[in-house]
Amino acid sequence: MSFSITGKTAIVTGAANGVGLAIAKQFVDHGANVMYADRDEEHLKSEVGKAEEDAGTARYFAGDLRERLTQANLLSATIDAFDRVDILVNASRQIEVSDPLEPDADQVEAMMQQNMLTSLRMTQLVAKRMIKQAETEGNDEEETGSIVNLSSIAPRQTHPKLLGYSIASAALDQLTRSMAVALAPHRIRVNSVAFGSVMSASLKDVLKDNRELRGQILDCTPMSRIAKSTEVADAVQYLASPGAGFVTGQIITIDGGRTLLDPVTLPAH
Repeated sequence: MSFSITGKTAIVTGAANGVGLAIAKQFVDHGANVMYADRDEEHLKSEVGKAEEDAGTARYFAGDLRERLTQANLLSATIDAFDRVDILVNASRQIEVSDPLEPDADQVEAMMQQNMLTSLRMTQLVAKRMIKQAETEGNDEEETGSIVNLSSIAPRQTHPKLLGYSIASAALDQLTRSMAVALAPHRIRVNSVAFGSVMSASLKDVLKDNRELRGQILDCTPMSRIAKSTEVADAVQYLASPGAGFVTGQIITIDGGRTLLDPVTLPAH
C-alpha cells in the first residue's frame, strides 16, 4: 500500500493559515507540486517562501475563491506552473456565529457560499480538467484524480449559535457523497475529512485567555487532547494517495472520539 503523492500536482485552498497550510506544507514535503491558494496574499508569500518557489515545487495564488473568475484563474495558474492537476483539497473554511432567531441575518448564506458552494464550484472546474487530462493521455485505467473536502463534526452535534456553519458543513458532506458517485465513472475519487478541535494558531490564541474552554474540550474528548494540524494533514494525504484507491464518498472523522459521546454545545474549532 502506497501513500506516496510524489510527482503529483495539488491545489490546496485555504492554504495561508491553519489546517490548509499544514496540508500544503506536508504535500510539498512529500514530493508534490502544490499551488497554495487563499485570499491572504501576505501570508501566502511568507509561507510559500522563495526557496520552495525556486525549487519549482510550490507556487501561490491570491484571490477571493467565491468568485467564479478567480476560480478559473487559479486553475489556469496551476496549469501554467505545473502543466496539470491531480489533487484538489478544498480547505477554505470560515466559522461565524449566527443567531437562529434573526431572520435578517445573512450568516447562513455566507457560510453556504464560503464552505459549500466554493467547494462545489472548484470541484466541478477541476474535475473537468482532470477528465480532459485523462482523455488526452489515453488513460483509461489509472486513477484520474482525487478530491478531498475539509468538513466538520458540527452537523453531528447541536450548535444553535453555529447554525449557518452546521448547515453548510452538512451540505458539504452530502456534496462529497453525491460528487463521489457522479465522478466515479471518470475514476475521480471524492472524500472528506471532518474534524473537531485542532490546535491551530487561532485556537491557541483563544485558549490562552480561556482555560475553562480548554477544559471543556478535553472533558468531552475521550482521547483527552486537541488534535494537531498534521494529524488532519495525514488523513488528507491518505485520501489523496493510491493507498485509498478504492475509497470514495467517505467522511473520515478526526476528533479523538468526541462524536461518540452525547452531544455537547462547544465551539467547533
